[in-house]
Amino acid sequence: MLSPDPLHPLWHTPLGVYQWEQAADVNPLLARVCQSMRATDPNHVPGAPFYASDDKLLHRVKLTEWQAFIAFLVDSLRQTVVLANQGVWPTQAPGMRIGMEGIWFQIANGGTHHDIHTHGNCSWSGVYCIQVDDAAARAQHPSFAMHNGVTRFYGPHFNRQGGAHMDFGNAYLQNAHLDMEPIPGQLVIFPSWLAHQAMPYAGQDDRIIISFNASIHAEAGTDQLHAYGRG
Repeated sequence: MLSPDPLHPLWHTPLGVYQWEQAADVNPLLARVCQSMRATDPNHVPGAPFYASDDKLLHRVKLTEWQAFIAFLVDSLRQTVVLANQGVWPTQAPGMRIGMEGIWFQIANGGTHHDIHTHGNCSWSGVYCIQVDDAAARAQHPSFAMHNGVTRFYGPHFNRQGGAHMDFGNAYLQNAHLDMEPIPGQLVIFPSWLAHQAMPYAGQDDRIIISFNASIHAEAGTDQLHAYGRG
């Protein structure tokens, strides 16, 4: 006899997507800051199609607009973490401390990309789009078309498809990745273990993004609610 709800959809993957209201006003300034940092970096090779800063931006930028941007990141992260842990945390919204473990930017063009990877030593990561060609312009590129400059996330089922075998019974596995369009002002927050990549990008404007890693800690007590070894 079947139970009332025999199917258990386990291990979902939470993703937070936000749009910053101040993006139109502040993004041009952020783009200039990134371009200036690249130009003054003694290790930068002029004309190179890809550049990544170090991950120490949090306290390097001394602008009021930067502080507003960081507040947006933290508020969005806090909301995502609370929603993702509903029913798991002992209370609806317990106190927490957010540690920004690293913030950096990347500037890309000329068909460059960032291969599949995950982020370590943190529980959540995020990517914010500052600047990119619009969708119509990106789609005109003959090589990359609609995938031009998107961030592609690979679900946990991606490497479980047994030699890429697909039939009618595992149709739920066959949509194994998600492409997030690069939209200026959009922030995507994702679990740090989630494999992802920046697809090749070529355009009139550089693709400029800011990424971050964060750790979340209980305000009091232990972070580990479920110790290893428990059934």
